[in-house]
Amino acid sequence: MKYDAITIVLGEFGKYQKIVYFLVCLPVISIGIQVLLSVFSLASPSYRCSLPGSSNDSFAVRDIHHAIRINQSIPIKYKDGTSFIYESCKVYSTNENTTYNEFNVPINASVGSCDSWVYDQSTFQKTVITEFDLVCGQELARANANMATMAGLLIGAFSVGGVVSDVFGRKMGIMISSLFHVVGAFGSSFPTTYIVFVIFRFLMGISTTGLFGSLFVLGMELVGPSYRVAAGITVELFWCTGLFVLCFVAFFVRSWNYLQLAVACPTVLLFLCYWLPESPRWLISKGRYKEARVVLQKCAKVNGVTLPDDIIGNDTMEHRRSQSVLKIFTAPKLLVRTLIIYLNWIVVNMVYYGLSLNVGNLSGDIYLNFAINSLCELGAYVMCLLLLNRVGRKWLHCGSMILGGAACLSTIFTVLYANENQHWITVMLPNIGKFGISAAFAIIWFWTAELFPTVVRSSGVGSSNMMGRLGSMLCPYIVEIGTFIKGDFGKSLPLIIFGSMAFIAGLLSLLLPETRGTVLPETIEDAENFGRHNKPAVTEVVLQVVETGL
Repeated sequence: MKYDAITIVLGEFGKYQKIVYFLVCLPVISIGIQVLLSVFSLASPSYRCSLPGSSNDSFAVRDIHHAIRINQSIPIKYKDGTSFIYESCKVYSTNENTTYNEFNVPINASVGSCDSWVYDQSTFQKTVITEFDLVCGQELARANANMATMAGLLIGAFSVGGVVSDVFGRKMGIMISSLFHVVGAFGSSFPTTYIVFVIFRFLMGISTTGLFGSLFVLGMELVGPSYRVAAGITVELFWCTGLFVLCFVAFFVRSWNYLQLAVACPTVLLFLCYWLPESPRWLISKGRYKEARVVLQKCAKVNGVTLPDDIIGNDTMEHRRSQSVLKIFTAPKLLVRTLIIYLNWIVVNMVYYGLSLNVGNLSGDIYLNFAINSLCELGAYVMCLLLLNRVGRKWLHCGSMILGGAACLSTIFTVLYANENQHWITVMLPNIGKFGISAAFAIIWFWTAELFPTVVRSSGVGSSNMMGRLGSMLCPYIVEIGTFIKGDFGKSLPLIIFGSMAFIAGLLSLLLPETRGTVLPETIEDAENFGRHNKPAVTEVVLQVVETGL
């Protein structure tokens, strides 16, 4: 009996699968927390040079005498109403011959750089940026730390989540990732240097994709075919739960190292994953029929069904000779489709993580902005649960990408036309963008697996995932553009870049065939013919033009 038929006999989503699926999803809460923890731990508050010779200086002005000393020591950048905005990295060099104007500002003093700073503590007591003074020429330190995490995501997707999970089992992938996760979480709580912090964040990145990938596959392999879409989307709800937990804890713990420690402590519970069952599908694929039978019989007992003794046989798994994903590059039509899939993976990763990390750059309260951002993501996943099997993959993905892209692009109009009392629009538009791109991120996983033929499906999804991680590695630097281009336009430019890319990728996704309710391709030849008869005429024409050009 085929494995999918076995899951139907067991009950596609019976009591046993529900229990295990719930336990599989719980660690995803910690994954969501750790991936986006840097929104708070790497926040960059306002700062200025500390007063020369002062041991008790503060960013906030304490009294008139403190204000006079600041005016005498720190150059004024500009005046905002009745307040002075001071230079962040410059200090006056004064002596007994220095003269001052009516605002106690030196007239004939030279300006130099400083080597110590005071920071605005109205929102954060301490962050990694303030802890290691990563300012004034080190503005890319935050982007580099985030990029290290994203690079870890790339390595983890290939190594632990891919090779280890496929060769040694889903449980082994989960346990190795859990070890890395705990070490990375505690190690990044009290690092001695910035470099040490980056190393532990890199380990955290490796662990998160390895852990999520192994858990995701284990959960999907336990349920029947008609529940896989729902199971694949529902796990994202636990990711969103992690984001809400992170926002709640961060609101009360304003010092980065204690925040890191607070969210690190629950990670030790990941070792309880040792008692999760191994995937019976994986066991059967490795010829370990006796162990697979034990898992299936336990499932049957809990679900209240009886399995025949000979339910597992040589025909249980379909032994097709897999091929390299490079094989599809020999067919012009499949080459075009694959490049479009890769582009969409790059863009959804880049824009999703970019909009998540960009929350700290938006006007208003960072905690409220993060909560709204997470709520929009939750709404996107609920929409996918309701519509994915009704509307189909193509139109829902394309619509989500275009919605997200259009919302981000619209921020240019707020820069040009909105007044100072309409900053809420600039906050609202990225949240709409997050709604669209989150939905597209969820859809692209299923759609990709259905578009690639069986003989290259595993390598096709794996290579797409790795291409997507390249996009996530780029996004921290795009987010930091506002650091170098000042003003509202600098804040909006990352959103304009994200919006443009999402809009283009969304339109190109229309060239891909719909997979809902179709017989999926098995071979390269099937894939070439797939969607030929139900493709819109304009799509067929565009593909023919592209193929002719190739």
